[in-house]
Amino acid sequence: MIARIWHGWTRPENADAYEAMLKPELLPGISKAKGFRGSHLLRREAAEEVEFITMILWDSLDAIRAIAGEDYETAIIPEARRKYLSRYDAKSTHYEIVATVP
Repeated sequence: MIARIWHGWTRPENADAYEAMLKPELLPGISKAKGFRGSHLLRREAAEEVEFITMILWDSLDAIRAIAGEDYETAIIPEARRKYLSRYDAKSTHYEIVATVP
């Protein structure tokens, strides 16, 4: 399994609105994509910003490529959400999940 990790930051006054756009699904329709295994949304107050981390779980890099294209590391950020972000990672990182403890 592969975890796709991405970071974005908002100003505190935009954090709740941005979070609401990510619930219940991080990206519209993503839960219906072949190879999708789940997602996590993390939030942290960080000085003058609020940091969000998204973690989307996939069966394989091929499943990610089917959604994101050959340049699969490029972050997918719908235009309507960008206005809430003060900064964000242009690329997502991908990790092989080698162990899980329930």
